[in-house]
Amino acid sequence: MSVFTKEIVVTAPGKSTAEFTPMVEEVLVESGLTEGTVTVFCRHTSCSLVIMENADPSARRDLEAFIDRLVPENDPYFTHTFEGADDMPSHIKMSLTRTAEMIPFANARLCLGTWQGVFLWEHRKHSHERRIVISCQGE
Repeated sequence: MSVFTKEIVVTAPGKSTAEFTPMVEEVLVESGLTEGTVTVFCRHTSCSLVIMENADPSARRDLEAFIDRLVPENDPYFTHTFEGADDMPSHIKMSLTRTAEMIPFANARLCLGTWQGVFLWEHRKHSHERRIVISCQGE
């Protein structure tokens, strides 16, 4: 079994999702592997990753709006507000979602469904450059 790891940078506008499936696919091709798994890991605590609908953006907007209602800003119980009202809510949203996704691949192609994509989910109000580690394991 071989392993190929690369770090990429992904940026999403504040409080939104940004698809970066093509970047994951590029790393997989660069790895030269044909069968195995890809692990995509986000190195931050105020954003997350999600495999989500990539055809109709309203599905992602509904998801984003739902989590904003679930974890609102300016909750009087939050004490971790050094970086603003979105600071603690972004950490909670990250902990309720995922910082990593594992995707199988075969014939050097991700085994995603027809309408699935890999997204960075930015929970902060402002855009940030996010470091994503992609590790391909297989043959």
